[in-house]
Formats: sequence, structure tokens, C-alpha cells
Amino acid sequence: MPRNLSAWVDACVHLAALLALVLVLSYYNTYVASIAFVVWLLVALFARERCRARHFAFDTYCRDVVRNVSEVTNFAIERLPQAVVIVNPEGRIAWTNSIAKEYLGENPEPGLSLKDFWPGIILEPIWGASGEYVFAHEAHYYKVRYRPIVTSDDIQGLMALYVEDWTEYEEMRIFFKNSRAVLAYIQIDNFDEVMQGLSEAERTALLFEANRRLDEWLKGLGGFMRRVSDDLYVAVLERKSLDRAIEEHFDILDRVRTLQSTNRLPLTLSMGLAVAEEQSMEELGREAQAGLDLALGRGGDQVAVRMGGKNQFFGGKAKAVEKHTRVKARVVAHAVREIMENADEVFIMGHHNEDFDCFGAAIGVAKMAHELKKPVHIVLSDMNDGIDKLTDLLRDAPEYEGLLVRAEDLETIDSLNPVLFVVDTHIPHLVAAPVLLERIAQVIVIDHHRRSGESFIKSPLLVYIEPASSSTSELVTELLMYFNDDLVLSRLAATALYSGIVVDTKNFTVQTGIRTFEAAAYLRRGGADPVVVRHLFRADFDTEKALSTAKAGARLFPGGLITARFPAAIPNVQAIAGQVADALLRIEGVRMSLVFFQLDANTVGISARSTGELNMQVIMESFGGGGHQNVAGAQVKGEPLASIEERAIAISEKHIEENDKDESDIAAGRQEGRKQG
Repeated sequence: MPRNLSAWVDACVHLAALLALVLVLSYYNTYVASIAFVVWLLVALFARERCRARHFAFDTYCRDVVRNVSEVTNFAIERLPQAVVIVNPEGRIAWTNSIAKEYLGENPEPGLSLKDFWPGIILEPIWGASGEYVFAHEAHYYKVRYRPIVTSDDIQGLMALYVEDWTEYEEMRIFFKNSRAVLAYIQIDNFDEVMQGLSEAERTALLFEANRRLDEWLKGLGGFMRRVSDDLYVAVLERKSLDRAIEEHFDILDRVRTLQSTNRLPLTLSMGLAVAEEQSMEELGREAQAGLDLALGRGGDQVAVRMGGKNQFFGGKAKAVEKHTRVKARVVAHAVREIMENADEVFIMGHHNEDFDCFGAAIGVAKMAHELKKPVHIVLSDMNDGIDKLTDLLRDAPEYEGLLVRAEDLETIDSLNPVLFVVDTHIPHLVAAPVLLERIAQVIVIDHHRRSGESFIKSPLLVYIEPASSSTSELVTELLMYFNDDLVLSRLAATALYSGIVVDTKNFTVQTGIRTFEAAAYLRRGGADPVVVRHLFRADFDTEKALSTAKAGARLFPGGLITARFPAAIPNVQAIAGQVADALLRIEGVRMSLVFFQLDANTVGISARSTGELNMQVIMESFGGGGHQNVAGAQVKGEPLASIEERAIAISEKHIEENDKDESDIAAGRQEGRKQG
């Protein structure tokens, strides 16, 4: 018989003790013991009945409580002010409460797919996890809290979805987001070049038309603009207006680019925009100015938007315009001289796997240090086969003894005030020895590549980036012109700088301007030897075979894209890939070439080239790389070559399609302008 175990055990213990006393009493007095036994028996019976009564009362109480709780729970779940939906792994409804019927608009039968009612609901990615998200359906927003339910007969279990109408809160969030202020700095980035040689009437007419188009564009977005100087504007707009401008790919860049002066140079804009989030207005202004500087550093004719802690870029189709004056070169040369004079040791490094431009620029900077009699070292990476002929010449020259070092040779730096020059790159992870960026506080960056979006050397002391320049060797050559009036280049230093210019200009055929030839003439007067340069560029038989094999396997795509690949790692493959990319551009109808190569078992490289109308830097930034508008590259780790090639082709074809579409819009705008004229 079931009993209240705890009460019955306690009673048995007491009864056993009493029975023992009765037995002891029977030893002395049988009569009294008999009476005591009868009393004990009555007490035992009474205790037994009391335990039974208590057990029955407890069972009755439990049944009542469970029945009431079950009824209350069911009532609460049914009347819960949010929908509860339980679905199986196939996304079909297993159970819903009554409120779910109001949300779904009809009575959902078990077994129906939930996506038939809410197409926007997410199930597969969140299965088996806990969390929440918001989805939209028709004119409403719904917040979903999801929790897994484990069942004994199904290892995948079920999912409980707790859904409530979140429309009011989501609309408030969207309104708040759309009403955030956006500060914009807008600059005509080639103002001096475009206005050069124009009469006052022509200048006024050109600026008036540019102002009109800018004002019309901003008014269409609901923004406000004021001009603060001849070539600089400040504008304020809302986040929703910025989103619309992004959807239109900042078409104002194309509309302004159709404006041309009598010297046939198109007018181009650069913009820096920053979205107000949690920063102060002062910080917002700094971010907008930094965005403008970033857009200009990438060559101009583009927009840099700072949003959500990241930069986004739009435009960048026009070539960077070469500056005809060397005022900036003279100022930078004097600043470099002053910094070197105050330093007690100079270190120079370029990018990993140095090329002739990188190494030539480093030799030029070393010449500046030698002129001031400062200890100087060029830090080489562990992979520089492409310049081995030039390094051999340097090692044989007594004046360059101890100049070339490896990063591992610099375990300690004893100098109290060292300075580090980084040439031909500005991306931290691409330098020959990244550890030096942490060990040396004073860093000077000299580069001709368009500035990368997020990756840039932190807090450099001086930055000299000129995307319109043909090469870093050209920039350093100009600095040498103003560094010291009595400076005399050695034959080897002049040849190294000359080789850098020849390589990056493809023998003076690409990205070559007036200043390029002036720099080359200066180097030729300094003793640069084209015969030595030709010797440096000679390739061996295996290299020529690899070049021919890659070109023979090239694939041509509609729109002017051509690709080739080196599926296996070969010596000096990066330099060879660049040569293949250059050679493929000489094919009729080709506008862009991509060459894919295996650097090592885990790294795939891309060499990208264009004829000038397509921006290769923008495409390579999708793979974490960068470069110039016409010449760019990237290195991707942890992904197979075939996958990278397929992705790059898709991105390039989309870029070509968008570029051709924009160009047709520009042409239509020009025709319309002629008709109006």
C-alpha cells in the first residue's frame, strides 16, 4: 500500500522504541506489560491510519494543482500577446497558438510550410541555435526570437519561434538611421590644371556650370551646399539621401566629367563623406576631411564614404592628372632633408618581393643619406629574385658595402633616433619587414600607387603619394633634384632609378608624362646606362618558355577581358606574370588582362593590367590588394586558384558592364549638351 514514506518511517522508529520498552516491562510485570502492549497496538493502528489519511490528502492536492497549473499554462500560452509557432526541420508548422492566427492572417493547418505565409522568414541558417532577428512582410516588421526544442524521437528536434509585431520600433529605427546627418567635403581635384590658360570669362562659365550641376544634384537629394573657395565645397545631407546617391553610384561624377575646358581636360570631383553616428561634430568633420584626402590620394575622380567604421569607394574612372609644377616635390625634398639631418641612422624598405621600381627608389633615398653622411641600410625581403642582377652589381661596388641587409640581421637597433623610409607601397602587411614599422617611430612613405582604403601605415611622419606619377623612382628622382644643388649621382644609382622608371612605364609607353621624361633626362645626365638596363631585363630560356605557355593558354571574354594562369609555382613567377599581363594588352580589342599564378602552396597571386579606361585598383581591392589604375595586383591566401579566377572574372565583367553603361550615359549627355548649345 502506498504510504507517506517520510512520516511512516518516523512513526515506525518511535513505535519500535515503545515496543522495546514494553518488552523490558514484561520482564518485571507481565500484567502491566500486557496493558502497555494493547496501548502500543492502538497507537500503531492510529499512526498507520494517520499516514494513510495524509497520503490521500497529498495525492488529492497534487492532482488538483497539476490540473489547475496545466489549465493555467495552456490558457497563458494561448493568450500570450505574441505568436508562438513550432516548426519541424522541413520548415513545416507543427503547432501554433491562437495569436499566430492573427499574425498569419488565416488558420494555419499543421503540416503547411511557414514560408507560404511569411516568405521572408529565416529558418535554415538559424536551425538549432538561439537568438533573434527582424524580418519584413508586406507593410509590417516582425521580431523573431528562436529557441531549439530537443525531442526524443528526432535528433534534429523542433524550433520554437516567438514572433511579435515590431513595426513601430523598426520604423522608428529606420527613421532615426535615415535622418542621421552626413557631412561632405567636395573638391574639384584638377582645378589648377583645368583652369590653366583660360580667360576670365571661360573660367567663370566653366565654374558656373560646375556649380549649377552640383547644386542641382544636391537639391535633388534634399541636401544643402556652400562653396568655401574656388575649388572646395561643403555640403550637408541626410543618410537616406546618401543611400540614394550610393544607389545611383554618385552619377554626379560622370555628369561633371563631361565638362571640358578649351585645353580639353575634363573637370573631375573628389568627395569625402562621413555619416554622423556616435562621434562629435568635430570628429565628423575630421572624418569627412580624411575621406577627401583619401579620395585625392587614390587619384581623384572618386568618392570616399566613411560609414559604420569602414570606408567605401565609388568612381575612380578618370586617370590621375599629372601636375605640371614641382612645387610639392621641392617642399617634400626640403622636409626629407631636415628629417634625415636630425636622424642618426636611416633604414629603407619597399614591398615584399622587390621589383626594379621599388629597389631603384630605395637606392635613390640611400643616396640622399650618403650625401648627409648618415649610416643607411636597405632592408630586403626574403624573396627578391627579380632584382638579383642589380643587387650583385651593388655588392661588387665598394661605396655600397653594408648597404643591403635582411630583416633578421636587425635584431637590435642601437640608434636613438632612427628614421624609416617605406617606398613603392603604403600597405603595412606588404612591406619587406613589417616588424620595423613597430620598432621605428619615424616613418616616411613615398609611393605612386593609389591609396588603399583601410590598409595604411599608421601615423607616418610624412606621406608623399602621387598617383599621377609613373613610378616611385620618378618621385625620388625629383626629390634628388631639390635635395642638394651639389648632389652628384653615381652611375650605378642613376641606372637603378632609370631601370625603375623603364619597368613601370613599360619602356615609356604607359603612365608617362612630361615630368617622367624630365626625370629620365636628369638620370641620363647623371650616368644612367641603357645598355646595363637592357642587361638587367634579359630573361633566360625557361622564363621565355613560361611566358609563351601562359599566353598560349589565355582566354578572351566579351567586353575586352583576357585571362591567363600559372597553375604551378615557378621561380620568379610574379615578375613573369606581370610580363604576361603586359603582353596580353597588346592584343586587338583587349582592355583588361588578369594573370593568376601560384606563389606557394597556400597563396595565389593576381597581376592585373588595363589600357587605361578601366580601374584595376578597384577590382584588386576586392581581393585585399591594390595598386594603380592601369597596374594593380593582389595576393590571396587559403583559396584555390580556380575559385579565385572564377570570382575575379565575375567581378571584372560586372565592372566592365558598369563602366560601359556609364560611358554611354556620358556620351548621351555630351550630345544633349551640343544640341542645347
